[in-house]
Amino acid sequence: MPKTNGKVLAQRITDHEKLCRIMQKQTQNQISGIKKQIERLEKVVISSAAFIIIGLFTLLLTLLKYHF
Repeated sequence: MPKTNGKVLAQRITDHEKLCRIMQKQTQNQISGIKKQIERLEKVVISSAAFIIIGLFTLLLTLLKYHF
């Protein structure tokens, strides 16, 4: 009887380890996807900020041109 109990426990541990590996892979895939989304958002934010700065600089130059 104890040998059977040991086999059952060993199988449960093996099953648990397999499940953990599967979940780790899924987690890593989700992290990778989120990382790509963040990189895209960073590009959008940086581009938007650059366009705003350029636009404000152009507006400032235009105002200075008509003021003097």
